[in-house]
Amino acid sequence: MTTQAPDQPPVARFRHEVLAVVFRALAQAGTRLEVMAWRRHRAPFKDEWALPSGPVNAGETMDQAVQRHLAARLDLTSIRYSEQLATFSDPGRDPFERTIASAYLVLLGQSGPVPGGAAEWLDTRALPPMAFDHAAVVQAGIRRLRSKMSYTNIAFALAPDEFTLKELRDVYVGVLGHDVDVTNLGRVLTRRGQIAPTGRRRRSGSGGGRPARTYRFVEAAYEVTDPFATLRPAETPLPGQAAGEGKATR
Repeated sequence: MTTQAPDQPPVARFRHEVLAVVFRALAQAGTRLEVMAWRRHRAPFKDEWALPSGPVNAGETMDQAVQRHLAARLDLTSIRYSEQLATFSDPGRDPFERTIASAYLVLLGQSGPVPGGAAEWLDTRALPPMAFDHAAVVQAGIRRLRSKMSYTNIAFALAPDEFTLKELRDVYVGVLGHDVDVTNLGRVLTRRGQIAPTGRRRRSGSGGGRPARTYRFVEAAYEVTDPFATLRPAETPLPGQAAGEGKATR
């Protein structure tokens, strides 16, 4: 629907919704990055996977709206980091009506709860078909997260509270999509002041050998630690991924 004042171009009226790209790094048979989604039970895109989403109500901010919709699917106290990701405004993205979506990047720790409301965790390495433009939204979230892994301490939101360097390396590999040298990773993050030893050791696996040192993030809050980005994100997209619409808001 449009309205037009004299000598003015038509002004579009549209529905505004929020989307949440909720990631966790699951340490199981090699760490993998997973995204929370649920199957739609109605048209359009019946039985396809969709991200948590919903309208922005009158009188609430976008931040309030995304928290309201996420509260129906998970414990909000399990969220360790969130930020506004991008705006998706293709006129045909919703076949019912013109809808503009503001997407959020949301990170949970490895101990994050199983989502409620029939939602599940999907492996981002092999995403199934998704409703609307939600696959492109997930891709935008992966690109943003990969980029931030290179110059911030954002891995704190995905890693355990206490970890060995190998466990932390597995988180980076799961997100970046390529191998990372564990010795170099430890050296870089220590030099940046991101991680510090706990003074404890942990035996890993059933084999012998000396127990590994454990570490923690110095700050459990987001901060830029190296604007020159020595750990570059992978340039190759995940299988089946294509560039998605979106203008980043940092």
